[in-house]
Amino acid sequence: MLYLFIKAALSGILVAAISEVARRYPGWGGLLASLPLTSLLAMIWLYRDTADSERVAALAGSTFWFILPSLPLFLALPQLLRSGVGFWTALAIAVAGTLALYALFFWGAPKLGIKL
Repeated sequence: MLYLFIKAALSGILVAAISEVARRYPGWGGLLASLPLTSLLAMIWLYRDTADSERVAALAGSTFWFILPSLPLFLALPQLLRSGVGFWTALAIAVAGTLALYALFFWGAPKLGIKL
């Protein structure tokens, strides 16, 4: 249980630190947020928990493929905000669109020979 708490605390500290940097320096915050830090942490935790390199490789491969349907969120959200849509509404629209793209990807990836 302590191990789970440590994993959660370290991951949460990372997100909090990035948001603090972004509050002062949006460009640097964007750079830090774009780094695959959470993916790397997940791979480290998975390897530490299982010592299974194949599982880590599968996680890394799946992460790559799932980045693709998430990218439009980072184009849609600023466009919606700049066009006058309120933050929460814009966020909801962008997240709903991303979820729809994830669903489409879950459906279409196997048809394209992509193993998730």
